[in-house]
Amino acid sequence: MIRVGIIIGSTRPGRLGESVARWVYDIAKTRNDAEYELIDLLDYRLPHLDEPIPASAGKYSQEHTKAWAKKIASLDAFVFVTPEYNHSTSGALKNAIDFLYAEWGNKAAGFVSYGSAGGIRAVEHLRLIMAELQVADVRAQAWFSLFTDFENFRAFRPDPSKEGSVRTMLDQLVAWGNALKTLRPSPPPVAVEAHRVAPSLATGAA
Repeated sequence: MIRVGIIIGSTRPGRLGESVARWVYDIAKTRNDAEYELIDLLDYRLPHLDEPIPASAGKYSQEHTKAWAKKIASLDAFVFVTPEYNHSTSGALKNAIDFLYAEWGNKAAGFVSYGSAGGIRAVEHLRLIMAELQVADVRAQAWFSLFTDFENFRAFRPDPSKEGSVRTMLDQLVAWGNALKTLRPSPPPVAVEAHRVAPSLATGAA
């Protein structure tokens, strides 16, 4: 059975993402097709990227990077729960993604977004990032509007129809997650200096 991490993609005080992610997690827990885990970026306290060597080399020096790498390496698929800030995802989520490279590869991703325009543009940017990391992103996604799915722009009160979007996204995610697992070594690579992937400019060698 594959393991799916539902990642809370915001660390801002007063964030809305935690309530959205927990709602998704509650839906996921009713399924028996995968093991689902809620992952909070706040628990990893990742600073602004502070690794001296590009992530594609797999030579992590910081303890927070090693802990983050170990967690991501243990998962087979991801649900990114993202806000939309200035037509893109959060800086905290982009930073967390950039810390690693090999741990993401040949896995599947789905998206849940929220914002004044539903977070759609944040997901479009994340899809480009996932392509570079060799993560297969599923077509179905769930999105939530600050105007219609939050009471007074704060309390999460999603339209009941949105649950179907989450379930469809999870159906696709689990199918792809199982298929892609066959492409990866078992057990998965653990942090840290075991990877020997040549750096490239596209993955942040500069």
